[in-house]
Amino acid sequence: MTLQTLSDLGWSPFFQSQLADEDLETLEPLRVSEVHRSAMDAIGVMGPRRVQMNGDLFDHGVAVGDWILAERDSDRPDRVLERRSEIKRRAAGDQPSAQLIAANIDTLFIVSSCNADYNPARIERYLTLAAQAQVDPVVVLTKADLHDDPIKFRETAENDLPNVPIVAIDAKSDDAIEKLASWLGKTQTVALVGSSGVGKTTLTNLLTGRNELTLEIREDDARGRHTTTARSMFPVEGGGWLIDTPGMRALRLYDVSEGVAAVFEDLDTLSHQCKFNDCAHETEPGCAIQAGIAAGTVNAARLGRWQKLQREDIRHSETLTDARKRDRSSSRKIRQVTKAAKHKQELPD
Repeated sequence: MTLQTLSDLGWSPFFQSQLADEDLETLEPLRVSEVHRSAMDAIGVMGPRRVQMNGDLFDHGVAVGDWILAERDSDRPDRVLERRSEIKRRAAGDQPSAQLIAANIDTLFIVSSCNADYNPARIERYLTLAAQAQVDPVVVLTKADLHDDPIKFRETAENDLPNVPIVAIDAKSDDAIEKLASWLGKTQTVALVGSSGVGKTTLTNLLTGRNELTLEIREDDARGRHTTTARSMFPVEGGGWLIDTPGMRALRLYDVSEGVAAVFEDLDTLSHQCKFNDCAHETEPGCAIQAGIAAGTVNAARLGRWQKLQREDIRHSETLTDARKRDRSSSRKIRQVTKAAKHKQELPD
């Protein structure tokens, strides 16, 4: 594939401002389309290239959608440019660290389906990632053709997820692309996230003209197997780029306090009207949120999901040192309680 300009790949003044005059004499801007263990595929104005990984890039971290500078006459990279946006989650393991999902995207398509996969709590996690990265989220409900009343299903989702664009589509229908056209276009980059079996591969095929195989889902829980096994960036028919990602069943949040506050902005704002600054929104007098629940203007289930995400973000964002301090403090309290109870038993009647 040969492209005429960098802007076709999503290049903008933001990235141009990071280049020195002498950079383009020996270096070529490339956009990462897939990351492998020891190399990465990238695309430039002359088409695709394979670029080798080096230690510096491993330390920095590279995501699909990143812009890099590489030597024109070799496969050696020079550096990763600063990102305009990044989607990340907490990596597996006890050590708090981030796993990059996609970089330099404009819109996050959060894909669910009109069946048992639909889960507002899970979708709110993705919305939090989008809000933290300051990218536009869109909830795409697939398989609308398989539901008896897709309009009602979408209305339920709109009630669960206020102030978020929600689109219900049949990815095999003629109007599916039209419904998503507002977020697609030349220079725009969209990333797809969601569980396995929700139709991300079918949607990718629709938007890019590819013909990747899809797998059947289990009828009992609407779960599917991983069709997509790696994060990849593809050109969208008509212009723009799409980053497809493997299904994520575990989405641990990491350092997203601003994103949580943005997704639950209505509750966050209302909480400032509580009588006490440290109100837990449970049984405290003068709690504005509990008053809203009693009046029917606040969804109690949504309050619970907000509080759960707040607690999880604090727990997952703490450093290893903080975690050890917390564990030692908990152990010390347990020993104190145990010692006091034993002493009480030993006192004479």
